[in-house]
Amino acid sequence: MTFVDGRHDRPIRTVRVGLADRGYDILIGEGLLARPDAFQGIAPGDAGALIVTNAIVGGLHAGHLIATLRHHHAAVEVLELPDGEAHKTIGTLDRIFETLLRLGADRRTVLYALGGGVIGDMTGFAAACFMRGVPFVQVPTTLLAQVDSSVGGKTGVNHPLGKNMIGAFHQPRRVVADLGTLATLPSRELVAGLAEVVKTGAVADAAFLDWIEAELPGLLRRDPDALEHAVARCCRIKAEIVRDDERESGRRAILNFGHTIGHAIEAGTGYGTWLHGEAVGCGMVLEAALSVQMGLLGDDQAGRLERIVGAASLPLRAPALGVDRYLQLMRHDKKSQAGRLRMVLLERLGQAAVYPIDDDAVAAVLRSAGVEA
Repeated sequence: MTFVDGRHDRPIRTVRVGLADRGYDILIGEGLLARPDAFQGIAPGDAGALIVTNAIVGGLHAGHLIATLRHHHAAVEVLELPDGEAHKTIGTLDRIFETLLRLGADRRTVLYALGGGVIGDMTGFAAACFMRGVPFVQVPTTLLAQVDSSVGGKTGVNHPLGKNMIGAFHQPRRVVADLGTLATLPSRELVAGLAEVVKTGAVADAAFLDWIEAELPGLLRRDPDALEHAVARCCRIKAEIVRDDERESGRRAILNFGHTIGHAIEAGTGYGTWLHGEAVGCGMVLEAALSVQMGLLGDDQAGRLERIVGAASLPLRAPALGVDRYLQLMRHDKKSQAGRLRMVLLERLGQAAVYPIDDDAVAAVLRSAGVEA
């Protein structure tokens, strides 16, 4: 499938997620929300469409998507949900089901997730559950969603005891990443997305991490070429990992670097207090320190990663929840087995693996970080 971006007169980047009959394309470029050809071939023309978004994103971008989808769908409806991680709950999910039932949706109805990771995760989970599975399309509008959460089929909602503990694997039919939406992204959200960019280089591509370190000023000022390269490279790396390990039974788990402690920060402070990317950035610093303590990573490499995270304007100091509270929250991590923590640790910058970890080792790093109240 070849697309041409009319704004820049150059081909739109296409990354293929190769999963046999569940494979799909990630389209990356500017102005895609207004391009009917970016959404062609997803559903028969008489199928309905439901755009799931929030009031902020909907006000900015839903109009373009509605007009575009009317080229492909007999009817296009919009559901606006509350904004923020605090609303990523079963209760909010039920609003999607209620809307689908009220509209008389069937198995050909396509859900379009227009927004960040919260909208994408909830819409995908609703699509996985409604009538035991309907198609959906990811239309990510945040940097974090474009580089990470929209790709790979992880969907779900939060629980007060753990983030994303209720969910399903359900692959989208397509991911349409319109880089133009990043121009409306608040600075704090842009910075949060950079955490997942740094994480991708840290666990899978040392050369990409070098590029990130050099190009951080451009990324922070939203240089279009830098953002396009970052999104495309992250998507390509994740597509390769998902192709080889769709259900996270092996290598895909490395993409959770920074997330075990990061998820504990999010749950412990109340969802939405820290943005996901902020918590992951801080989590990466602490999990790199744990990698040093385990004898896997050199102090110099952990220090370099901390400098990159700090240069991205991400927080470095973890909230003072107390060691016991951190450990309690971390035991709800999906990688844990038989009550024992398992965490992604760095063997070197650009290479990571999952290791079983004793509570005492984690506690020592947390105490060094000053997390006691």
